[in-house]
Amino acid sequence: MTSVVYADYNATTPIDPEVFEAMRPYLTVQFGNPSSTHGYGRAAALALERARGEVADLIGAQPGRIVFTSGGTEANNLALLGLGRASGRVVTTAVEHPSVAGAAARLAAGGWVHDTLPVDETGRVDLARARPILERPADLVSLIYAQNEVGVVQPVEDLVALARAANPEVVVHVDAAQAAGKIPVDVARLDADLVTVVSHKLYGPKGVGALYVRGRAVRVPLMVGGGQEGGVRPGTEPVAALVGFGAACRRAARLLDDEARRVRSLREQLWQRLSARIPNLERTVPEHVPCLPNTLHVLVPGCDAVDLLAAAETVAASVGSACHAHQASASNVLLAMGLPAHKARGALRLSLGRFTTPAEVERIARDLGEAYLRVTRPDR
Repeated sequence: MTSVVYADYNATTPIDPEVFEAMRPYLTVQFGNPSSTHGYGRAAALALERARGEVADLIGAQPGRIVFTSGGTEANNLALLGLGRASGRVVTTAVEHPSVAGAAARLAAGGWVHDTLPVDETGRVDLARARPILERPADLVSLIYAQNEVGVVQPVEDLVALARAANPEVVVHVDAAQAAGKIPVDVARLDADLVTVVSHKLYGPKGVGALYVRGRAVRVPLMVGGGQEGGVRPGTEPVAALVGFGAACRRAARLLDDEARRVRSLREQLWQRLSARIPNLERTVPEHVPCLPNTLHVLVPGCDAVDLLAAAETVAASVGSACHAHQASASNVLLAMGLPAHKARGALRLSLGRFTTPAEVERIARDLGEAYLRVTRPDR
């Protein structure tokens, strides 16, 4: 049986073996509830706090400001819906993850004014067009740091500065789910009140994430319960998964610079090989535009990307974000970038990772190139 090459690291990453080994004791012998006062509970509580510190270190935060959640969707919802105000003005970008876009829509349905920052053809917020929107005081600003579909990195620091100049008390949330572990993320440089980090995007287990919370940015928790996580996120913490999350953050911090250089080189190799095989292939985000080092987003001409991946059964990739994997219509993100629907349906996201090899890059290009010929020239 022919093996499948994985090129969908932005959707999820495999657990790093070092991370799994860190988790193992807490799946077996160290099974205590961290809220218990006996030895089992104390051991679990210590492990939990160690993990909290490791997550904090990755983003330059203090451990006490890290609130563990069930993942990025909950963290983003908590950031937007936990402000506890009946009305106000919220600003987001046009290319947010659905968990932010949906939360902002819920605020708007409840009486908030929701304004959107437009993006250019690369998916990056246009500062000239954003300026007049941010110069009007906002109560809440939520910005995606690295776009999950096309990989473009947003000018977050510039946008935050504009928002704070208009209202120094504005609450700023940064969704760093795709950024953390791939590029440097520092909460102080971002001047953010809330920052989302996700375990399964950086080689930790699924089902856990974190929200950095500065001050009282979260006033109304989404749930009520036993008071865990400072009452911001009650419920017994999944210790083994959070230990893995912490270990993944520790390892990501250690490998960050070298791994970014390595996967960037592989990405460029992939672009060269793939563009040589598929005529008129377009790169959605040009090389000079800030982008995640592992992400190559392309537009395949005269071909639906869904059909292409169906023909290339040996390549695991994505036609957009995993959250929209079963959608037949063009991505809202690509439409916001000004791409016509027929062209956007040829969009293909190839995201590489820690375990991608040069040989796999060659296979991805070869297999997609051959699949392209089968789809576009079935008579061959």
